Amino acid sequence: MMCGASSASQPATAETQQIADQVKAQLEEKENKKFPVFSAVEFKHQVVAGMNFFIKVHVGDDHFVHLRVFQSLPHENKPLSLSSYQINKSKDDELTYF
Repeated sequence: MMCGASSASQPATAETQQIADQVKAQLEEKENKKFPVFSAVEFKHQVVAGMNFFIKVHVGDDHFVHLRVFQSLPHENKPLSLSSYQINKSKDDELTYF
């Protein structure tokens, strides 16, 4: 993988789910909505001055959201942050940079 380019899409892992879970409250606050289902499906990552994670999350029925989560460098000791998100996505929508 080239520095700055995002990785290929991969099936979500337990670590991906943990990352999604850590920013779930941030998304719920921004959307003023609770998500009873919040299951990471797939992800990409991008090396920047830290790491961006692009995560497709199933939020119930045929509804999905795409999350961009930033993980700072370890020495900065900052929590994960929800940088951006896209709602009204489908299972077939490709994870792309946003």
